[in-house]
Amino acid sequence: MTSVELFAGAGGLALGASLAGFSHKAVVEIDHDACNTIRANQERKLPHVVDWPLFEADVTKFPFDQCGTDIDLLAAGVPCQPWSMGGKHKGMQDARNMFPEMLTAVRTMRPKAILIENVKGLLRQSFANYFQYIKLMLSFPDVLRKDGEQWRHHLARLEEYETSGSKEGLTYNVVHELLNAANYGVPQKRERVFIVCFRSDLGIKWHFPKQTHSEALLWESQFVTGEYWGEHKVAKKNRPERASEKATARFRERNLFDEKKERWQTVRDAITPLGPPGTTKFENHQQQPGARSYPGHTGSPLDEPAKTLKAGDHGVPGGENTILYPDGSIRYMTVRESARLQTFPNDYIFTGSWTENMRQLGNAVPAQLGHVVAAGIREKLREKRIAD
Repeated sequence: MTSVELFAGAGGLALGASLAGFSHKAVVEIDHDACNTIRANQERKLPHVVDWPLFEADVTKFPFDQCGTDIDLLAAGVPCQPWSMGGKHKGMQDARNMFPEMLTAVRTMRPKAILIENVKGLLRQSFANYFQYIKLMLSFPDVLRKDGEQWRHHLARLEEYETSGSKEGLTYNVVHELLNAANYGVPQKRERVFIVCFRSDLGIKWHFPKQTHSEALLWESQFVTGEYWGEHKVAKKNRPERASEKATARFRERNLFDEKKERWQTVRDAITPLGPPGTTKFENHQQQPGARSYPGHTGSPLDEPAKTLKAGDHGVPGGENTILYPDGSIRYMTVRESARLQTFPNDYIFTGSWTENMRQLGNAVPAQLGHVVAAGIREKLREKRIAD
């Protein structure tokens, strides 16, 4: 099945879609350094990346008509800075708001499905009306905004169109959900908004993939059975105390254990196979000195999923891109460790400075999470194709 990837960054979502079985007709990214990372992996003949038609281009000027109209999936990690908790909170007033450009791509290519990822901040109450506007624009992309029309006036027209009962032209069924990457096997607590749309004429019924990993099972493996510590060969004297029977009973009442799920993955799970920084064959695994914690921005505990990786290095973002050991010491994550936390393959390299690498990784979609959602979309498109 065919796909087009916009705002590709270092390639996390594009890689997830490729792993799910989509073949990209275009991978578009404006940032030169991010494109260099993708090119470096293509030069290494990395599977699922080597054949990407990469365009270092401005999406606002990209000729979408050259991709054709037989596109199964249009995927995009739309720039998150306008909506980020750590940004300037300009939202729809931010020049980096690329949702209108996303709609141009939709109208031109008419994809069967759309997949959009963005930050949790998009769901803030202050952006509630604009988020409703985004969903209605995706639902009815042919209802165009007029020249000089304010977005709130366009929103009102879209609301009238939705309630009119008469739907013509290109329309989509739109759903969204806030997903925590840790619940899908990513060793990172990363909450992101995913918007999925299917073209209405297809009549596809779809829901977001069920969670596969459980916080409760991690707790049980650490504080009830102790299996987690055994897996990592942690001496008993260095393990935390087991939970009391009373505490375990209360926890079990609040958290029904699902035997079909696996436990959350931790920082220790992710980095242990790499070995200490600088001592192994893995690339991008050199230690960066000078790690510090900042109030409200401390490191990721070794035996939990990592905190959300941030697009920064030193200063406040860097305070969260560190590992917090049980003895209270911290160190910066290496680029390779950060890539593991974002579920990039071990042979997927990042080019440029450590600062630039950490920016790319902080902005990336975890490949595993992208894979899970894209695979669910592909399965529904496949079922529809077989039925027809």
